[in-house]
Amino acid sequence: MNITKENIDELNAELKITIEESDYKEKVETVLTDYRRKAKIDGFRPGKVPAGMIRKMYGTAVLVDEVNKILSESISNYLVKEKLNILGEPLPCEKEQNIDFEKQTEFEFLFDIGLAPEFEVTLTKKDKIPYYTIKVDKKLIDSYTENYTRKFGHFKSADKVEKTEMLKGEIIQIDAEGNIKETGFSNNDATISLEILKDDSVIKKFTGKKPGESIDFDIKKAYPNNTEIAAILGTEKENVIDIDPLVRFTIKEISKFENAEINQELFDKAFGNDKIKSEEEFYNRIKEEIQSNLKKESDYRLALDVKEKMIDKMKLSLPEKFLKRWLLRSNEGKVTPDQIEKEFDQVAEDLKWQLIKDKIIKDQDMKVTEDEVLEYAKVVALMQFQQYGMANMPDEQLEGFAKEILKKKDDKRRMYDKLFEDKTIAYIKESVKIDEKMVSTDNFNKLFEKK
Repeated sequence: MNITKENIDELNAELKITIEESDYKEKVETVLTDYRRKAKIDGFRPGKVPAGMIRKMYGTAVLVDEVNKILSESISNYLVKEKLNILGEPLPCEKEQNIDFEKQTEFEFLFDIGLAPEFEVTLTKKDKIPYYTIKVDKKLIDSYTENYTRKFGHFKSADKVEKTEMLKGEIIQIDAEGNIKETGFSNNDATISLEILKDDSVIKKFTGKKPGESIDFDIKKAYPNNTEIAAILGTEKENVIDIDPLVRFTIKEISKFENAEINQELFDKAFGNDKIKSEEEFYNRIKEEIQSNLKKESDYRLALDVKEKMIDKMKLSLPEKFLKRWLLRSNEGKVTPDQIEKEFDQVAEDLKWQLIKDKIIKDQDMKVTEDEVLEYAKVVALMQFQQYGMANMPDEQLEGFAKEILKKKDDKRRMYDKLFEDKTIAYIKESVKIDEKMVSTDNFNKLFEKK
C-alpha cells in the first residue's frame, strides 16, 4: 500500500492511494473462512460448504469492505504522520475512477483534501478594538425597580373595572338575540385578564362594571388565540375552533394587581432576610446588578468586535470549492447547493475565526483545567436556579448540580470551547489597544442594528 500527495495549490491537494493484493488478501481469506464456518446453506452440513461457493457468494462484498477499511485507516494514519492540517474530510476525487473489484487485484484511489492556510498571529498596540461601557442611567434603574416591585406584587380586591384588572365570574354562550344556548359551553369559575385582552371595543364594554353585572361580547374578537379561549371556557382547544363566539360574562370578583411597595418586606423577599436594610442599600444593589449585567453585554459586544477585527486583519483564504462540496456531501439530503451558496459566507467566517482561535491557543500553550470547567458549570447551574427565583444556593448543592451537567459529553465539550474562547479573547484584549467608549443603552443597541 502506498500513499502520495500532490499539491494542486496552497489550499488544495490530491492523495493517491495504491492498494495491492498483498495488503488485503490475508484479511479477505480470514473473513471468507469465517463465513464458511458459520454458513447455513441447504444441502450442506455446517462448515462443509465449498470454499468456491462461499467466494462466489460473498467474495466481492468482502473485498470491497476490507479495501474500504484499509483506505480509511491508511488515510487517517497518513494525515497524522504528515501532520497535515486539513479542513473537513477527504473526498473522492471528482476525476472519473474506474474500479472493477471483480477483475482487478490492484486498486488506485484518488482523494481531494482541503488544506488549512498557514499563517502567524501578530498583535500590537497599533491594533485597536472598541470596548463599549453602557451608562447606568435613571431609565435603567427605574426599569429594574419596576421589575422587582412587579415580581413581588399582589392582587387586591377592587370595586369596579378600570383597565387592567383580573375578573372572576361565570361565562356562558349566547345566540345573536342574547338568549342562553342550552347546549353551549359554560364555565362557572372563569377568569379573564383585561391586561391581555386584544380588542379595545370589548375592553370598553367592561370598563366601569361592578360585581354582579354582565357583559355580552365576541370572545374570538377579544381573544384570537384558541388556547386562551379554551382556558376561559374550561374546555379543550380542539372544541373551540368552530364555536359560535358570542358569550356573556357575569362578574363575581374584581382584582387589581399592585406592585409591591419599596420596603423591608420587598427587600427580604428579593434578597433574603436582612440582606438589604434601607432604600439606599436597595438602589445600590440594583446598580451593582445593572453594572454586572451591562458588563456581560459589553463583553459580548467585545467578543463580536474581536472576531470581526481578527478575521479582517488575518485575511485568511480557504479552499472554498472543496468546502462547498464537503458541506453538501456531509449534509446529504438535508441541504441543497443553493442553500450552501447562500449560507457559505457565514460558514467561512466562523471557520476562519476557529482557525485563528486554534492558532492562538496552540502558540500560547493555553490550557483549560477540570477545576475551571467545574467552576463554570457551577455558574451555569446557578443561572438556571436564578430563573426560578432561587438566588442563594448552598455551594455543595450547586457543585452537585454542576457535576450532573458535566456528565453530558456535549455540554462538557461546549463548556471547554467557551472557556478556550474566553481565554483567547482575553489574550487578544491584552495584546491590542482597547478603545473604551461610554454609550447610552439606546446607542449600544444600535450597534447590533448595523450588523
